[in-house]
Amino acid sequence: MLKIATAAALVAALAAAPAPADAATGRWAAAWATGVQQPSADVWYPTWAEKGFADHSVRQAVRVTAGGSAVRIRLSNAYGTTPLRLTGASVGKAGAGAAVQAGTLRPLTFAHAASVAVPTGGQVASDPVRLAVEPGERLTVTLYFQGATGPATYHNLAMATSYRASGDHTRDLGAAAFGETNSSWFYLSGVDVYGGEAAVATFGDSITDGYAATQDADDRYPDALARRLNGRRPVLNLGIAGNRLLNDSACLGERGLTRFRWDVLGQPRVKTVIVLEGINDILLGMQDPTPCTTPVVKVSAADLIDGYRRLIRTAHARGVRIVGGTLLPAGLPGEAEAVRDAVNAWIRTGGEFDAVADFERAVADPADPDRIRPAFDSGDHLHPNSAGYRAMADTVDLHTL
Repeated sequence: MLKIATAAALVAALAAAPAPADAATGRWAAAWATGVQQPSADVWYPTWAEKGFADHSVRQAVRVTAGGSAVRIRLSNAYGTTPLRLTGASVGKAGAGAAVQAGTLRPLTFAHAASVAVPTGGQVASDPVRLAVEPGERLTVTLYFQGATGPATYHNLAMATSYRASGDHTRDLGAAAFGETNSSWFYLSGVDVYGGEAAVATFGDSITDGYAATQDADDRYPDALARRLNGRRPVLNLGIAGNRLLNDSACLGERGLTRFRWDVLGQPRVKTVIVLEGINDILLGMQDPTPCTTPVVKVSAADLIDGYRRLIRTAHARGVRIVGGTLLPAGLPGEAEAVRDAVNAWIRTGGEFDAVADFERAVADPADPDRIRPAFDSGDHLHPNSAGYRAMADTVDLHTL
């Protein structure tokens, strides 16, 4: 007879019970996802991505927007130059800080093994584990890397705290070992639930990503939209801060025209996408080049409209509805403002998107429509604050999704 030495070991043994048999091939839905980036020097916040990990446990908390009877995680090594060797992993319901709620910790396996090698440039999904979750719950994923990973595929602007500890702490319920913190996500690209509904993807740049939102408060515009939907549909945030529609960046993601195919259409069961991208194409076309913004390309309204048309064709070819979001006011100089105005006029009246989310009018200052309303301005006159993000979410017509 197997002797269980500790209560923690008993919890682990029970948690390792397999998920429902049909979960391996059944109806999975994305409940959380993020766009991954090339590891680089600090972009928006200091990050562990450039050095990577060696004999480290990395604990990351994410809020799922769909409920289900089982969960699995997805890991990406999209920018790795060698296979990524993961020694162990676990998932559970998040407690305070880096803690995990008692009774919810589940060891994760990959093809029934505790360890896995994620191919260079590839991704893997874990085996499903039985863990009933509700929309809006926070899950904690812990990854242990015994050997050196090298630079880590990551998402820079998480607006959420991740934790690191030396050694293997995948089975720890407590937070004591996790003394280091960071504001990025590493390798984790998705969390899926079994039995969830088809997702709404939000796609764009830092305004979708949530720059200037509240750390760990989940008050970006996609979060506020998810709360409005209240579990009826999951909402995925696939924004990358600094991203452009028409041009690649060494550290701010491939151009939207390219990454749309894997960041949006590569998710399980996406039914609708809301696109809000193009302001960086206008802004960065006016500025001096940097390592992250090369090439600097001046764009016209016609260039951006052609790009939107390509996204529309790509989405429709996969049976996905696409909603166009108008570009927010940013106090741009004359020529750049004329481009933004022309783009927004086309989004509203062109009739090519399936629907329109008029984000500009939701946050514009009535006294000066080319600027964000002061009550919605984070202070940089470009990014909304949490109240502005709520106003953006409130302007989305849920019937169009």
